[in-house]
Amino acid sequence: MNCIKLISLLLIQLVVTHQIQIPFDFNGLFSSKDVTRPHYTSVDPQYHPIDLSQYNDKHVVRIDYSNDPDLGKYLISSPLRGDANVHFAKWSHASNLKTIDIQIDKESLAKLHEMFPSMSFKVIVGDLAQKIFETYPSQVNQLNEDPVVANELFFKEYRSLETIDAWLDLLQATYPDIISVEEIGETYEHRKYKVVHFTVPSSEGNDDHGDRRTVVVSGGIHAREWISTSSVLYSIYALIEFYKNAPDSDIWSKLDFIFIPVSNPDGYEYTWTTDRLWRKNRQPTIHPKCFGIDIDHSYDYHWTRSSDWACGEEYSGEAPFEAFESQIWTEYLNNTNANHKIWGYIDLHSYSQEILYPYAFSCNEQPRDEENLLEVAWGLAKAIRMQSGTSYNVLPACIDRDADLMPDLGSGTALDYMYHHRADYAFQLKLRDTGNHGFLLPAKYIEPVGREVVAALKYLCNFLVDEQSQ
Repeated sequence: MNCIKLISLLLIQLVVTHQIQIPFDFNGLFSSKDVTRPHYTSVDPQYHPIDLSQYNDKHVVRIDYSNDPDLGKYLISSPLRGDANVHFAKWSHASNLKTIDIQIDKESLAKLHEMFPSMSFKVIVGDLAQKIFETYPSQVNQLNEDPVVANELFFKEYRSLETIDAWLDLLQATYPDIISVEEIGETYEHRKYKVVHFTVPSSEGNDDHGDRRTVVVSGGIHAREWISTSSVLYSIYALIEFYKNAPDSDIWSKLDFIFIPVSNPDGYEYTWTTDRLWRKNRQPTIHPKCFGIDIDHSYDYHWTRSSDWACGEEYSGEAPFEAFESQIWTEYLNNTNANHKIWGYIDLHSYSQEILYPYAFSCNEQPRDEENLLEVAWGLAKAIRMQSGTSYNVLPACIDRDADLMPDLGSGTALDYMYHHRADYAFQLKLRDTGNHGFLLPAKYIEPVGREVVAALKYLCNFLVDEQSQ
């Protein structure tokens, strides 16, 4: 295979971080002069990866509502009502810190201040269009989409769905004894829903799973969270390398693995062709002009009809499993349950550096074996910290989801469904960072974050194997 060595670009954009009080003259506040790539406005629009003009005058700010509970409640609930006065999209909410990150334009920010005069904020992303531009492969790297296996090439950039599929096929061809790619369904837009099996043949040379149990690692359920998809791919690669170096490890006789790199193929493709910040899938809804269901609100465990309108980012559909992808995954598990007794489940998201454990739907419901869940959760956090020095907070998913304030925000999640019906241990890992880049984490972090996920996965595997041996 002819491979051109790619140029690794540092994609860090310095952002304004001054805490300010408004009213304020907004002119100049959102400028972003320190960039590592040419500004997108200097590049012919025909060479833009998508239409970047849709993000003009859009910014991401972090609002502190610690001294104003009404402001906090408004920010959490108002996107669900489709507020006509202030237009914004929620990115992340740190309920323990009483801060929320929102995407907003200057006019709406001014209106928001009129409603809450004491509001304070700091700018996280000043030039959203440029920040988005920098997450796509550079023009140099776009010349080479060869699905090379070597991580020093493949993991230097985020990759399109077509390239990911080709890379997985290459892995299967290179390591046919341990890697198999299975198409388990078809999305609304007729894309293949693929899972990757990692199974080391038994010493007897047959395909019998025996007493093995399965660990599932999924990513990309929310399309814009590219780092989650790249981290699943990195985990597959790292596991192959681990097997090559330690083929006699007890892990291979005790566990097998299912990886889902792209849990939302239609949405992921849409982020590469149309809207980098798209979250949901792409199937039609009850509103003729609004598309997409939040797959992570579509599972049939404490599912509720969302108060979010059909155009909203957290719309759960009109019935559980209405999202094609959640139905595909559930039917697959129903059909293969005898071969895949799921022991561990890790669902990767971004961002905020958190390890969440069940339940998401309510803080009043105590999970079974909560003590063991906490032990593993803190073990995952420690493994990450020992690997890179990065700190991850551990907390119940219901707190992260504000389920007690808005119950539908925690309903129908993959985490709760998998824990209640399928897995002994289930966690959601919200990966880097804590807000400087948000969903637009530069590509230079793909490998460092991937190594953190691998460290957490190895800890979980060792814990499960030790538990089985007792």
